[in-house]
Amino acid sequence: MKAIIVTDQAAGTAGMELVERPKPQAAINDVVVQVHAAGFTWDELTWPPTWVDRLDRDRTPSIPGHELAGVVTAVGYGTTGLSVGQRVFGLTDWTRDGTLAEYVAVEARNLAPLPGDVDFTVGASLPMPGLTAWQGLFEHGRVQAGQSVLAHGAAGVVGSMVTQLAREAGAYVIGTGRAVDHQAVLDFGAQEFVDLENDALDDVGPVDLVFDVFGGYIGKRSAALVRAGGTLVTIAGPTEARPADGLAIDFVVESDRAQLGEIVQRVRDGRLRTNISTVATLDDAVAAFNRTERRKGKSIIHVRP
Repeated sequence: MKAIIVTDQAAGTAGMELVERPKPQAAINDVVVQVHAAGFTWDELTWPPTWVDRLDRDRTPSIPGHELAGVVTAVGYGTTGLSVGQRVFGLTDWTRDGTLAEYVAVEARNLAPLPGDVDFTVGASLPMPGLTAWQGLFEHGRVQAGQSVLAHGAAGVVGSMVTQLAREAGAYVIGTGRAVDHQAVLDFGAQEFVDLENDALDDVGPVDLVFDVFGGYIGKRSAALVRAGGTLVTIAGPTEARPADGLAIDFVVESDRAQLGEIVQRVRDGRLRTNISTVATLDDAVAAFNRTERRKGKSIIHVRP
């Protein structure tokens, strides 16, 4: 099969190669999926699991990519809940070969059925940002109707999902970004916009929940904006920034079949829209990833025409 591999962390996306690799086999509780579309996260080549396994052993050459939509072609021993020929989408394990390939072996529990009226491109764009937003808001942030949410990077891949899901849940959403993001943030459902370039964060009053995607200086300042009993949720790694009288939670997204079902149903109903910027074929993916301009939306690779 065709697959993109990486062997040199220092090279980043410039070190990607399109090669021929053996087609994977389904282990116990696995399915093999023929990938129709795959998602790529711009910073995943900096993540340790891209390069080493759970015992910290080098696992290169490795295939990046963790989001997929496709069709099940084989089922491993003991696997239940999915069948050959079924359309699926989901999020793969961090330390296994990923989705920038024509086939991938995935634990069945990490996948959910993809309805026939949702195309593969949309399906591949949902798992990482959708699950991250869902888990940060509802599992860790426990957002409730009537609360206020500060969504950082609200025009970005995760932030736009946070904004839409929080607004649907009945929260008052304040979205942040650069000046050029103003209209996009409002279009995704935020009721207010905060320009981070013009240092307007101090104008934000106390909020019940901050969803941080930046960390660093922004994360530290945001902690001071959380009202008593509120929560700072971050995906930017462990943080020393803590609300004076509240919680600070950093987390890593996990796949969840039921949550994927909730997310894709909202797409079907028109309550949630994706944020896709780059679409390329597998043959052109390496060049697409190495473009000089950075785009805010999700990168999707059409593996199968």
